[in-house]
Amino acid sequence: MSGLIGKKIGMTSIFDENGKNVPCTVIEAGPCVVTQVRTKEVDGYEALQVGFDDKKTANKASEGHAKKAGSVAKRKVVEFKGFEADYKLGDAITVEHFNEGEFVDIAGTSKGKGFQGVVKRHNFGGVGQATHGQHNRLRAPGSIGAASYPARVFKGMKMAGRMGGERVKVENLRVLKVVADKNLLVVKGCVPGHKNSYVIISK
Repeated sequence: MSGLIGKKIGMTSIFDENGKNVPCTVIEAGPCVVTQVRTKEVDGYEALQVGFDDKKTANKASEGHAKKAGSVAKRKVVEFKGFEADYKLGDAITVEHFNEGEFVDIAGTSKGKGFQGVVKRHNFGGVGQATHGQHNRLRAPGSIGAASYPARVFKGMKMAGRMGGERVKVENLRVLKVVADKNLLVVKGCVPGHKNSYVIISK
């Protein structure tokens, strides 16, 4: 799995070759710096550690780690296993790592929604207003279990609670455009996270 770290810029839409209006997400992808090369002899596995987005202030440990790669400390650092090409410490990986028309997986942290009920959180249908004389329980979850046996609520019961703020991965998004001079990647569809949030793009 080879890829890049990016930052979600926002959504827009473009017209494809058939004149169809396609919704898409614009991502600032890279340039990422190789901050460490993991090897089997030293680390027990092979991987590339890449960093993205310079830190304004960093502790000495982060600065020293980045200095080995001839770079400054990075705000986001991610490891990728099984990189296609051979990269050395300090090499820069740009958005040209991707090609138009290929498919990518994008992972990020979803928007936090706070405490939500079962209708929004788990897509419960709610109840119609005309049944069984009920009048004020439109979005209630209903029964959550039996009575004296088993006398408890089973684990995993879908109930109200905090929603969002979780790692979400969207698979098979088509790359519509690669703008190399501005480090921009345009992918079809939506991507998890708010504007300016970090995303991990992998082939």
